[in-house]
Amino acid sequence: MSDSPLEANVNTYSRPSELRITDLRIVNLRALPFDVSLLRIDTNQGISGYGEVRDGASPTYALFLKSRLIGENPCNIDKIFRLIKQFGYHGRQGGGVCGIEMALFDLAGKAYGAPAYQLAGGKFRDKALIYCDTDSVPDGREMGERLKRRMEAGFKFLKMDIGIDLLEGIDGAISAPPQGDFARHIMHPLRGIQLTELGIEALVDYVRQVRDIIGYEIPLAADHFGFINVESCIRLGQALDPFNLAWYEDMIPWQLTEQWLRLKQSVLTPVCTGEDIYLKEGFMPLLEAEAVSVIHPDLATSGGIMEMKKIGDLAQDYGIPMAMHFAGSPVSFLANIHCAAATENFYVLENHSVDLPWWEDLIDGIDKPLIVDGYAPVPEAPGLGFGELNEKAIRERMDSRAGRDAGYFEPTDAWDDETSWDHLFS
Repeated sequence: MSDSPLEANVNTYSRPSELRITDLRIVNLRALPFDVSLLRIDTNQGISGYGEVRDGASPTYALFLKSRLIGENPCNIDKIFRLIKQFGYHGRQGGGVCGIEMALFDLAGKAYGAPAYQLAGGKFRDKALIYCDTDSVPDGREMGERLKRRMEAGFKFLKMDIGIDLLEGIDGAISAPPQGDFARHIMHPLRGIQLTELGIEALVDYVRQVRDIIGYEIPLAADHFGFINVESCIRLGQALDPFNLAWYEDMIPWQLTEQWLRLKQSVLTPVCTGEDIYLKEGFMPLLEAEAVSVIHPDLATSGGIMEMKKIGDLAQDYGIPMAMHFAGSPVSFLANIHCAAATENFYVLENHSVDLPWWEDLIDGIDKPLIVDGYAPVPEAPGLGFGELNEKAIRERMDSRAGRDAGYFEPTDAWDDETSWDHLFS
């Protein structure tokens, strides 16, 4: 390094071309309201990048990739992503790949002094619209009041659940064989669960009570309908169409393209899916068949910031907007905000943690609150846009369950020499 007077006044905190990954460490958190793992990638120049392994995904998905990262330049985001993307899959199995990709964007942004959205091509907006998910309560009027309070807090887009769990205790609302033989992985259409007219009428009355309180001007999306078949989805969807819902989300498994097309052609409300799909190729069947109205990928499942932007760009070619599913810590939240800024057909981003007063305390070095009047301002600081994690707040939320407590970014040397023949060709 030169000792010239000129360089004495220049920030040489990072020489990006000489930056190398030296370590990857994990801390597991609980009750966010979802369990997540934060990962930290360290470098030879003393800067670190942060990412997140989403709820339901094992931190092992990231740790076993450590040996593939050591010695790589984290600024080569696409190169590294192409090396490791084969180790993700649909559902939560892409959690490790996505968490690492977030951390690479954080590192590269810090190395070049640029916000992550700039590395993704620049921004289309200065703030991202947030929709506020709200847990269900059995009484429709009470649910409406809860959503009304969201509106009073400044939120301009809402979501609630309209599922068969609301029918518990109503005799004759559901027709179904015994479910004891069905494992969790058995898809909806294979279970034989159907709504009766009585059940549909009860759900319609529930939504009517909600709309009577919040009105019709504010968008209200619906999720978690339950394990019902496509015929019941169509009947329920047609019955709920008059309430002008923003979308019906994940009514059936995303893999069933022909059933999605049948559903979309049978109802007047937009239909939406995508939070469990990995990589842009997974969205192609739904888009090519024109089987959805809105795509709804999760950045911590889909492949990360750049892959998520590619998914949005792909959907835009088919005239489809991209809403974004999110449930996690502020680290992943900020990654989502950068992606939302950089994607033209971005629609709205989810947030599950509005009711957690300590949620924002997990990170420091950024203006708070992170959500202002229903929008999240796009950070302009390098990388994901925050300074550091708040160690005290993190330690208060660390997972202490047996087998998961890895301490606060404890060494992960056991994963340094993990090797395999990763080539997909001979």
